[in-house]
Amino acid sequence: MAEKLVLRNGRVIDPASRHDATADVLMVDGRIAAVGRALDATGAAEFDATGLIVAPGFIDMHVHLREPGFEHAETIETGSRAAAAGGFTTVCCMPNTKPVNDSVHVTSYIVERARNHAVVNVYPIGAITKGSEGEELAAIGSMKAAGAVAISDDGKPVMNARVMRRAMEMARSYGVPVINHCEDLHLSAGGDMHEGLPSVRLGLRGIPAASEDVMVARDLLLAELTGARYHVAHLSTARAVAMVAFAKSKGLSVSCEVSPHHFALSDGNIKPYDSNYKMKPPLRSAADVDACVAGIAGGAVDALATDHAPHAGSEKMQEFEKCPFGILGLETAIGLTFERLVHPGLISLTRMIELYTTGPARILDLPHGTLAPGAQGDVTVIDPARKWTYDVNQSASKSRNSPFDGHAFTGGPVASIVRGRMVWQAT
Repeated sequence: MAEKLVLRNGRVIDPASRHDATADVLMVDGRIAAVGRALDATGAAEFDATGLIVAPGFIDMHVHLREPGFEHAETIETGSRAAAAGGFTTVCCMPNTKPVNDSVHVTSYIVERARNHAVVNVYPIGAITKGSEGEELAAIGSMKAAGAVAISDDGKPVMNARVMRRAMEMARSYGVPVINHCEDLHLSAGGDMHEGLPSVRLGLRGIPAASEDVMVARDLLLAELTGARYHVAHLSTARAVAMVAFAKSKGLSVSCEVSPHHFALSDGNIKPYDSNYKMKPPLRSAADVDACVAGIAGGAVDALATDHAPHAGSEKMQEFEKCPFGILGLETAIGLTFERLVHPGLISLTRMIELYTTGPARILDLPHGTLAPGAQGDVTVIDPARKWTYDVNQSASKSRNSPFDGHAFTGGPVASIVRGRMVWQAT
């Protein structure tokens, strides 16, 4: 007998098909069967979505699942459960594992582990260079054949411009995008937070905005030279936003993402020496935050991505200067997007959904981000009025490093459906 699930009477917003109306969504055997009013769904399990938003399953194109090698901080299973609890049905995991995902063997391992243990769709991103050391290109073609959807040395920028040029040329031949963590390591060396008045007041070493800007400028020139598809990860500065917008106006195949913490917080919000506020790129100035928000609202930014970076408490709860960079992001992303962008009227609900669905799906050529009949039955159900408080100690993640513990939100996910099956529901 066919497995059926129908969502009744929700406001269905699907930017891919320009659909925005009250309707039912019927899924049969893991696929979208129909979207319409009063659908005949005999034998189907029913979910009452009255007053809720029914959207294509949200995609997070930038997460760190830590497996293999750092399972004490996160695993593919726990990270996927955190994704589902955050409203995400698809995630793409970065290669800074141990060993680094720079070969068909590691890529295949991640794909297999995800198939057996993840509750959401997991796509690996392969390394640009062997060991992410920035010197010799990784096995790009075989990683793509094994399931990698992009290449990146995220966490370690490719400093050598000649290596990056060759990577872009190779990636273009294989039809995969190049994602770079844009940071000039010479300019950022030894820094702990954004270079500005707050860093001076706290006596912490600064990371100048220019460390990101010069790398974005270099990569845009190389993208123009090679014709590669190029994506800026976790963009955080005003100049970087402006440069990406300019490159797009010139017809370059360029895209970028912003992480929720970079539009929600500035360096002025950092609680003194609280390691939960340490991430890279660091929290920037208020002017940079405003520029990122303007880029999101104006179309320069293509996607929102969490950069979910779990760390065990024994590592993260050290002095600010000693602890690793990175925070959790999967379970607070939608709440922050409502709070800082949707409820203030800076972007529409449709724009928010685009940034988490059609945007990342287009960048990475993913077969997701739509409710069109025949598509995989991945759905995110959202309540814009839901009031909830984030308790990091109840997180599905294995780690607890978040600056948003105890934060009260209005608006968030209430259900995540993957292949026609409910994998998470708010209680």
